[in-house]
Amino acid sequence: MSDVLNLADDLVLTRMGYGAMQLAGPGVWGPPRDREEAVRVLRTVVELGITHLDTSEAYGPVVTNEIIREALHPYPAELRIVSKVGARRGPDGTWDRSDDLREQVQDNLTQLGVDALDAVNLRAMGTEPIGELFEDLVALQKEGLVRHLGVSNVTAAQVAEARAIAPIVFVQNVYNVAHREDDALVDSLAADGIGYVPFFPLGGFNPLQTGTLAEVAESLGASPQQTALAWLLQRSPNILVIPGTSSVGHLRENVAAASLALPAEALARLDAVAAAGDWSPMPAGH
Repeated sequence: MSDVLNLADDLVLTRMGYGAMQLAGPGVWGPPRDREEAVRVLRTVVELGITHLDTSEAYGPVVTNEIIREALHPYPAELRIVSKVGARRGPDGTWDRSDDLREQVQDNLTQLGVDALDAVNLRAMGTEPIGELFEDLVALQKEGLVRHLGVSNVTAAQVAEARAIAPIVFVQNVYNVAHREDDALVDSLAADGIGYVPFFPLGGFNPLQTGTLAEVAESLGASPQQTALAWLLQRSPNILVIPGTSSVGHLRENVAAASLALPAEALARLDAVAAAGDWSPMPAGH
């Protein structure tokens, strides 16, 4: 896969990445329905040349990291594993704030079987200042447990707060053809050579349903999912996508989106989706 983003000398990522969240069970909880297929998905990720693998100890919890280790350890030299800290799963499946970043980093290291994490995002759990927690993560970086830092689920003010403390390599936020609140942030980060990683690029657990997206996709002979991913990749050169799936077939379809070129008319129609409110979540269970 040739389209890459060089964020640091030792952090060169394919812009088409893979998010491992869906390898866990329903609701990102418990084991997958088909563990053998989950292992095949990860091995196919590597076979397709993807070097950007996104995970978290909270997925499962623990389950996803353990499957990654089973499928891929010892890891290919070019593969970069990105994790996140700042949230834990409660016994009832809730996502709760966790301030013990050292414990979370150590858990990731143990589960993945590595001495250092290629990159770690601090996931904010609200709009309050994150400086103190980010400083804790910087301390772990100085110890050599983390190589690069990022932030996730953050406001522009929190991004600025983190950057005033230490360099970051990317921001990971909700962003897609219908949710464009981060437009200005995407552009400012691009100007500074910082990556932007949209999560829920297809709308989340209930995928986007928009007539415009469906019509544009049909005109291109592509799926709506492929078209939404292609739009993100053409939106800005600093965007890296991490669509997740638990199916090898769907993985190959997602990766094919990296080769889908959207003509100017298609881009213009998709750019208008958010402003026109021409979208809704796909009905639950789709």
